[in-house]
Amino acid sequence: MSNRTLRILGTRGVPAAHGGFETFAEYLALFLVDRGWAITVYCQQDGKGPIHEDNWRGIHRLHIPVHQQGPLGTIVFDWRAIQHAAHNPGLTLTLGYNTAIFCAWLRLKRVPNLINMDGIEWKRKKWGILPKAWFYLNDWAGCWLGNHLIADNPQIKTHLISRVSGDKITMIPYGADRVNGATPETLQALGLEPRCYLTLIARPEPENSILEVVSGFSRKPRGVKLAVLGNYDVEGNAYHRAVKNAASEEVCFLGAIYDKTILRALRYHCAAYIHGHQVGGTNPSLVEAIGAGNPVIAQDNLFNRWVAGPTADYFADVDGFERVLEKTLASSEKLAQMRQGSQARFDEAFTWEKVLADYEALLSRWLPE
Repeated sequence: MSNRTLRILGTRGVPAAHGGFETFAEYLALFLVDRGWAITVYCQQDGKGPIHEDNWRGIHRLHIPVHQQGPLGTIVFDWRAIQHAAHNPGLTLTLGYNTAIFCAWLRLKRVPNLINMDGIEWKRKKWGILPKAWFYLNDWAGCWLGNHLIADNPQIKTHLISRVSGDKITMIPYGADRVNGATPETLQALGLEPRCYLTLIARPEPENSILEVVSGFSRKPRGVKLAVLGNYDVEGNAYHRAVKNAASEEVCFLGAIYDKTILRALRYHCAAYIHGHQVGGTNPSLVEAIGAGNPVIAQDNLFNRWVAGPTADYFADVDGFERVLEKTLASSEKLAQMRQGSQARFDEAFTWEKVLADYEALLSRWLPE
């Protein structure tokens, strides 16, 4: 077996079928396997039974069944995965800090563990007092218990430096594929035409500024459509209802779309991408948008400004969004400059080649003797 051994914790497993961390785990694991590493990924499986294992594209997968649902199931899975990893040699990489307190077990067993500290989860408005307290506790625990920390955005590193020394933190962002083309026929089934719509891809939550964007867009006819992805049909959800009530006829609610071919086409052919996230680090959806060369109109905060760069446009509220939208859509020259700026920013910082090479360099320094 290779002496370059890594166990990846903190995701639901590979191949990716859920979110950004799963996609990252898949890309990193395949990259390292091709470079001679022995990689194990812990995979969460619904149900009961013993841990079982298999091999997928050269990656050793350990499947841990859990019968608990939702967040409790994730907590149980993380605990069982850490228990298993603590009794095996090699290096561990934990993606996210939501159960970082369990990493004390890795420390006790002297298993080196690097933790990607993700976003500042406890600041999100959607959580109640108890979840916020849990995330806050684990934010601190991750800082103390990780042998080394990874921040995906300079502002996350600044946050972490308030807890630990900067020498303990390495900044490596999220990556994405460069999108150089996509068939426009995919759009026809969605009622869209190339360059005649804007995209908004985000969880339907207040902190993602969706109501502000839909309200500002819908104040008058725009001559383009706003394609909103996500499930806005949760029964009894007042926020979903408010967003839909604010929408004009030019707003298209496309539902939750996970098909990569459709998402690729939606991104590549849109006139501009709207990013309303108020909290977080380097958001995968924003990186994927600039990887498709999208002009970006983003909520004005330091996280988004670092990712999207100086050629993007920014807004703070409904009125600000409407002003920026009108100015941006009125100039094809400005849109072209924004598109070029997104492509340049992506090539500068967010290609998988660069991100994964930076991870390998960092991980190599922490391999046990």
